[in-house]
Amino acid sequence: MNILVILLISIVVLVAGYMLYGRWLAKEWGVDPSRKTPAHELQDGVDYVPARAAVLMGHHFSSIAGAGPINGPIQAAAFGWVPVMLWVLIGGIFFGGVHDFGALFASVRNKGQSIGVVISETMGQKAKRLFLIFAWLTLLLVVAAFASIVASTFGATNAAGVAIEGTSLDANLSTAMISVLFIVLAIIFGFMVYRKNVPVGIASVAGCVGIVLIVVIGLNWHPLALSYNVWMYVLAVYILIASVTPVWILLQPRDYLSSFLLYFMIAVAIIAVVGAALTGTGHVDMPAFTGFVNTTESGVFASSRGTLFPALFITIACGAISGFHSLVSSGTTAKQIDNERDAMPIGYGAMLIECVVAILSLCAVGYVFNEVKAGDIGAPTAVFATGLSRMLGSFTNEGVQRVIYQMLILAVSVFCLTSLDTATRLARYMFQEFFLNDGETPKDVTGPRAILVNPYVATAITVVLGIALGLTGYSKIWPLFGAANQLLAALGLLAVCAWLGANGRNNKMFYIPMCFMLVVTISSLVQTIIAKFKVADTWSIIQGCIAVVLVVLAVDLAITALRTLSKQAK
Repeated sequence: MNILVILLISIVVLVAGYMLYGRWLAKEWGVDPSRKTPAHELQDGVDYVPARAAVLMGHHFSSIAGAGPINGPIQAAAFGWVPVMLWVLIGGIFFGGVHDFGALFASVRNKGQSIGVVISETMGQKAKRLFLIFAWLTLLLVVAAFASIVASTFGATNAAGVAIEGTSLDANLSTAMISVLFIVLAIIFGFMVYRKNVPVGIASVAGCVGIVLIVVIGLNWHPLALSYNVWMYVLAVYILIASVTPVWILLQPRDYLSSFLLYFMIAVAIIAVVGAALTGTGHVDMPAFTGFVNTTESGVFASSRGTLFPALFITIACGAISGFHSLVSSGTTAKQIDNERDAMPIGYGAMLIECVVAILSLCAVGYVFNEVKAGDIGAPTAVFATGLSRMLGSFTNEGVQRVIYQMLILAVSVFCLTSLDTATRLARYMFQEFFLNDGETPKDVTGPRAILVNPYVATAITVVLGIALGLTGYSKIWPLFGAANQLLAALGLLAVCAWLGANGRNNKMFYIPMCFMLVVTISSLVQTIIAKFKVADTWSIIQGCIAVVLVVLAVDLAITALRTLSKQAK
């Protein structure tokens, strides 16, 4: 199969999904551009800050993208390109897009508060608290997994403490340096736009020039040769600070600028696929379907080891649907949306663009499939960058291939950093909300609860536990993260479905997605529990216990939600 055919079919299907299904959803739910949004109604200059649609799209897209749409499809390619492609397209349009758009819209209509508050309104305070516990535990896994991925990308040693040598070390050090400079650039950008009132267009051009300059500096000067463990501690300090600062200082400008890297990455990837196809090298080496069971024990494909159901749907994760997206939509994005008409392009549209990234990842792994299968390329990020840079190199030269490889690695690491501190900020919201009664704010609380709802205390607890779990290594975290994340998506679908029903709106488009995701994810978590307790070492037992808690919470919430929906039907 030619990779260009896969890409073109996917883009046509996704565009049709956006134009037809997305617009139908907006009409059915009653999106109203004339309503005042929480960003204006509750503007506080810290969390509630109206953002231009382009800036907010950059924040939202960068936050939800992370490594998920790259890692997931590449790992799931062990089952063949057809199952991956079908789930990305079907899941993105009818599952993920509905989930993200619905969560954003419900939050905007509930003063920009989290899905936990939406649940409280329709299913009661107990259900809200159960969801907040579940969401916080899932975010701990997000922090652990993404911190481990970033530290692996930056480090001079791997998670096992073994020194990295050769060109891989050079790439790691360059990426680390560029990423640090990128944070400085984002702070300058935010100051110029929000404090000096520099027009966004002019600031954007200057920001893009700045990105080019820091890339040049990072490629030629990269003194930050720190180990994996040291980077984990550095990241702990970074996310501790970044997640409590006003959004205009770092979150909005960093995410907006990083979106240019993401758009650049997508553009380069499309050029690479088209160019390789036109020069006759754009072929997919992987089979269309390899079978219902993946028995791979090592390498990139080991993370999707098991049967196609449920492994495929868990592994692809953010490339089709992700519970983390509902937390971003109802955590930071809903507090910044300027007009309800922006909810569809940002909520639904960003998910479908992420599906494009997932398809491009599938093309990349297909191009170097035999090497990946042999274990010659050791990480999904490297597979992505190697596949696409080689496609580009097939009709340019080695110099261009090397630079593009570095830029792709940089882009992925920037998105992981974005998701990392966004996840920490969201975990802080969840932790605080758990100890707040309806209508309370942290300023209203006294006594012991006042300590727990303090933003610095809530953030510190999250960071310490998340980083400690992440120090065990990314490969040990990802399967548990995938299942928890997808189960969170099922609960997000349940919550929005119940809320729409309570408000007299059509919610039938949620029935199949939420039931399917519940069955898939609980099945996967049960498998994880059995596997972890069989190993019986300390961290496996801890991860197994987390999985047990997640299943119990999810089943309790699902029963409560189904009772609520049953009452609404009557």
